[in-house]
Amino acid sequence: MLTISGSMLGREGDVLRRQLERFHAAHPDLAVALRATPDAADLRHQLYVQWLNARVSEPDVLQLDVVWTAEFAAAGWIAPMDRFGPPVSEFFPATVDAHRWNGVIYALPWFVDAGMLYWRTDLVSEPPRDLDELARLARSARDAGRASFGFVWQGARYEGLVVNFLEHLGAFGGRILDDDDRVRIDEPAAVAALTFMRDAIHSDGIVPESVLTWQEEQTRFAFQNGQAVFMRNWPYANALLAQADGSAVAGRFGVAPMPAGPGGPSTSALGGSALAINAHSDQPAEAYALIDFLLQPAQMLERARVAGQFPPRPALYDDPALSDALGISASLALHIVEAARPRPVTPVYSQLSSILQVALHRVLTRQDEPGPALQEAAGQMRALLARVKLGPRS
Repeated sequence: MLTISGSMLGREGDVLRRQLERFHAAHPDLAVALRATPDAADLRHQLYVQWLNARVSEPDVLQLDVVWTAEFAAAGWIAPMDRFGPPVSEFFPATVDAHRWNGVIYALPWFVDAGMLYWRTDLVSEPPRDLDELARLARSARDAGRASFGFVWQGARYEGLVVNFLEHLGAFGGRILDDDDRVRIDEPAAVAALTFMRDAIHSDGIVPESVLTWQEEQTRFAFQNGQAVFMRNWPYANALLAQADGSAVAGRFGVAPMPAGPGGPSTSALGGSALAINAHSDQPAEAYALIDFLLQPAQMLERARVAGQFPPRPALYDDPALSDALGISASLALHIVEAARPRPVTPVYSQLSSILQVALHRVLTRQDEPGPALQEAAGQMRALLARVKLGPRS
């Protein structure tokens, strides 16, 4: 019997169970059992570390967050997939690159998330092209009393804050790490991006100070209740906002790529999940067969229709069925995904993120200034990379 662990609540759980039943029907000698895990990413990560560090042989297949693959691969917890000949050319390059470590593929993308802008079609005539236009439109609607908030995003001290910073950072032409693993967060682009985020809260007032305690759901509720002109969130919110029962903005919102900035293009943070094989599984070939089944186009279209999740196969965005499944045009979804940028692919990403979260939140709560805070964080990040011998490549 194979075992698989991952998200099993709500629509995600429903579609997974149906697909596993079809897999079993096609492979009657190979039953599959679900291994429940917490739905919260940090708790699931903690449980995986306990299991895999103990070298358990199951679950055979693991659902990984996009930022976990390098950590698990470097630890020897998940198996290389190259020997199975995975069709990596059939997926978005960014979604594959996020799951390579030392040039080897260790997981395959299951669904892709990308940050996107939600905007009120009854308050503004078109989505903003850049951050300056977003600020102007948000300010105008708020000052006219048409909405309480101009722009809402996730600003609590957790991973979501780093994601929002990355999107602002890309718009200003900056990066967290470059391709040679050099820390870049103390450069002018990063300082300008963080200054923009701080001033949007405390000087311009288009972003409410309450976002500094908000994660995705608090942000969604504020937009869904009609309080905000613009919202940054993941694709999952689209279907919930569109429900006539319980949404004050149903039929009165649209989605768009994140705005560009003065020094860079529209930038979305790459999110989503991948499927990997437990390095200690007794059935690696069977585990890969299950993964291959779940990543077939038909299963991805069903997942898009039921759970609203974007498929990582570019070819599916030419299928008219995908627009119906997602509730937005497939061409727009493709544009958003193509602007997605992975977070740094490194085994110590969680530690780097923790350092950055502290610095960002201290600035946004006006305890520190952007320049000095980012310089201190950059120093800590460089020291960490040097300590684990993952510093800049020559």
